[in-house]
Amino acid sequence: MKKSILLIIAFVMAAPAFAQPMEPRFVKIDSLLSYFTANNKFMGSVSIRDKDKVVFERAYGYADAENKIKANADTKYKIGSITKMFTSVVIFQLMEEKKLSPDAKLSQFFPNIKNADSITITNLLNHTSGLYNYTNDSIFGSYVTAFQPRKAMLKRIEAYEPAFSPGSTADYSNTNYLFLGYIIEDILKKPYKDVVEERIVKKLGLKNTYYFGKINPRRNEAYSYHFNGTEWERHEEWNESAAGAAGAMQSTPTDLTKFIRALFEGKLVKKASLDEMLQFDYGFGKGIFSFPFGERRFYGHNGGIENFTSSLGYYPKDGLAIALNVNGDNYDGNEIMIGILSIYYKLPYRFPNLKTVTVAPEILKGYEGTYASPGVPLKINIKYTDGVLMAQATGQGAFPLNPASETEFNFNPAGINIIFKDNGFTIYQGGTETEFKKE
Repeated sequence: MKKSILLIIAFVMAAPAFAQPMEPRFVKIDSLLSYFTANNKFMGSVSIRDKDKVVFERAYGYADAENKIKANADTKYKIGSITKMFTSVVIFQLMEEKKLSPDAKLSQFFPNIKNADSITITNLLNHTSGLYNYTNDSIFGSYVTAFQPRKAMLKRIEAYEPAFSPGSTADYSNTNYLFLGYIIEDILKKPYKDVVEERIVKKLGLKNTYYFGKINPRRNEAYSYHFNGTEWERHEEWNESAAGAAGAMQSTPTDLTKFIRALFEGKLVKKASLDEMLQFDYGFGKGIFSFPFGERRFYGHNGGIENFTSSLGYYPKDGLAIALNVNGDNYDGNEIMIGILSIYYKLPYRFPNLKTVTVAPEILKGYEGTYASPGVPLKINIKYTDGVLMAQATGQGAFPLNPASETEFNFNPAGINIIFKDNGFTIYQGGTETEFKKE
């Protein structure tokens, strides 16, 4: 449900059922994720599928940190907006069955929504509807933990003004997929969760995928956590009704890779439907995103709900599916996925430096100033505050720099490394490096 933003450069997108002995690349992936886990940067699970064979799956950290219950390959994680892929598949199935038209207007189902006469099913699928994203509303946090009847959700959304004219541009909105879920229920006269169970889960034999409710550790369902500096602290649970078809599914990485492989192999929708899902307008497919990794292009989706984050991707040329579910978020998930994929494809990759050292205040104060780089529209201000070196890019929030040495600093949640030198520094992020000079 939530979206992540990096400072300057962004990428997206990653336990024991493999043959013995493990290939060296899988040993290194395991070492990387164990390294993050040991340093309280990551808890979660990963699965890599080569065509129809799972070649790597492993879980790290705890499903229930308070009771020291470790996660395993069958631990379920809330997957947030990856749910939208399931919703899109059902919508395309209904269109194939002639039960719904891509040109059908939202007014056919919800006439009181502003611009409903101009918003089509296609607009909902590719985020070109202009519907305001209800999760961006400042009051969202006040009701997200309690059951929300459809009537209450509709009343709130009916009051929103459009963000833009339908079809004129695109902007990510959970409202689109909440409505698609309601439409599925109205057409089939069944709850959304039952429809997904019948049309996708049972059809594919997914063992650990279903609509979430209150987390139950006895069902091997994970809680989500944030690291408070000394320990993992449990995040408050959302009620599934506030997420609906936009984000209320839970699953395992292995189930997710099986799902996306089946989708691209024509087991859920026809090729023409998949081709339509992969038509990108203003950067959005219809329930699918596109993720670059070097010259490769993966297709899939990200998800975030509570403090769970998930990534699911598929590279058709190799038949490679990869999923990463995270329930302990203390490092940038993009950077973790870059590490996994780099190692998988045997590309150069250096483990990040997670250590911390003590640096004298006079040295830290010497780095204070404003830094700029030709061709980069942002300037970065460095300031020593309350014993910590802080960095702030133009128009963005300040973030602390962790000292790895007297000259090297990092901000692990965004995968940023900064090395100071005479009158400037080099910033490393997402496999790129940029030189900044002090003004």
